[in-house]
Amino acid sequence: MNKRVKILVIEDDPYICELISLYADKSEYIVHVADNGMKGLEVFHDHPPDLVILDIMMPVMDGWEVCKEIRRFGKTPVIMLTGKGESYDKLKGFDLGTDDYLVKPFDPNELMARIKAVLRRTDPMYEANEIVELPMLKIDLVQYKVICEGHEFVLPPKEMELLFFLASHTNQVFTRLQLLDQIWGLDFEGDPRTVDVHIKRIRGKLGDSNPNWNVKTIRGVGYKFEVVNP
Repeated sequence: MNKRVKILVIEDDPYICELISLYADKSEYIVHVADNGMKGLEVFHDHPPDLVILDIMMPVMDGWEVCKEIRRFGKTPVIMLTGKGESYDKLKGFDLGTDDYLVKPFDPNELMARIKAVLRRTDPMYEANEIVELPMLKIDLVQYKVICEGHEFVLPPKEMELLFFLASHTNQVFTRLQLLDQIWGLDFEGDPRTVDVHIKRIRGKLGDSNPNWNVKTIRGVGYKFEVVNP
């Protein structure tokens, strides 16, 4: 990605902070964490984030007060994260200017999806970070399509995400396990050779003889997206 999105998590539960940080790191976000509202505002001013994930029930200063303070300084997107699911809390959050609301317990993958959705709504440049353009190749993760040498391809999700990740990190070598962690997740229990199968399918569709770039096998290690003329 061209820009690494900065996420501020203000939450007093260390387990939830660790869980969000793990998934956010996988999505290549930069994460700052604060365990109470007052510290959260200090981090907010010291390291201005692109988005805030904010718990409601916290010591020192609750999420409502933190949200009011954040709104005094601008329109940084805020996703409320709370154990309360009553409609009154949702309405109060939206009245204060929150952008989305997620109730605990939550699926961290859903949270990552909501982060993307909020950023797309609030940051006109965000979608540009999900497009890779190289000579004779455009990979558009927003529309899930690839244009290669003038031809349009629609790849299955894992092939698309694998190609996008490699092309976003040109000339960097990744092991199969690193690619599995990035694309399939840390809890993947299948055969590591599934990476080889997906690489073979990508090559079969896009070809493997482009003079400017190709997905290169690093024997005994893994793969890299090699760009000859960056």
